[in-house]
Amino acid sequence: MYTLLRENIEKTLGYTIPDASFRAFEDCVFPKSFDKKILLAEEGQSCRYVYFLEQGACYSYLTDPKGEKHAIQFALEGYWISDLYSFFSDRKGIYTIETLEPTHALLLNRQNFKKACDLCPEIDRFFRLLIQNAFVALQYRLAKTNSEDAESRYLEFARQFPNFNQRIPQYLIASYLGIKPQSLSRIRKEIALKK
Repeated sequence: MYTLLRENIEKTLGYTIPDASFRAFEDCVFPKSFDKKILLAEEGQSCRYVYFLEQGACYSYLTDPKGEKHAIQFALEGYWISDLYSFFSDRKGIYTIETLEPTHALLLNRQNFKKACDLCPEIDRFFRLLIQNAFVALQYRLAKTNSEDAESRYLEFARQFPNFNQRIPQYLIASYLGIKPQSLSRIRKEIALKK
């Protein structure tokens, strides 16, 4: 039934999983639709779900003491998003997750996450790889943020996530890259002139 979910799992694993394992995992998630500008998780509140997007777009951010939002992660169809700090520790969340478009997602709570990992070795391995890949990507992003100029960071972002440029507002991409929206606008104009 959840074709995109199965494709995501099998692509990450690099092999086809048995139907019984996928059906067991399907029973652990449930679908839910959200309008634009809905908060899926809030800073300071417990994050109860991991979300797999079947349709739509959302992002996570943290808010600094001045009230400024700093984009941390974006998600489109086929992406997972959550505040894993809160989800796994059962502590107050450090991120807010907000929909950017009407969104349809599959939700997985902590109890069913554990159940799925206990029941299906393939699902346990899938989440280990997913979290491992996310950690590696975060380390890479931090290294690039601290060692490369803004134009190089933007070009890398555009190369890695070509679909994001079309659907994520530019001010959020600028926030994600750690630059001002005006700087991103200037960088994009300079890149366009070089072509």
